[in-house]
Amino acid sequence: MKNRLEEIRKQRGITQEELADRLEVSRQTISSLENGRYNPSIILAFKIAHLFNLSIEEIFIYEEE
Repeated sequence: MKNRLEEIRKQRGITQEELADRLEVSRQTISSLENGRYNPSIILAFKIAHLFNLSIEEIFIYEEE
């Protein structure tokens, strides 16, 4: 699954550390999400979408293989 997390985070002027703190996850989790090494749980996806006031689909792009 691809995502626009890094792009959106940078547009908002938020560091990985700040985002991690707001979501109560590690900075490494944010890094892994941004680099596509980790797909979020549905709960984390909802938290990210809510934080940025966007829909999940605006951040995470599902691609069938």
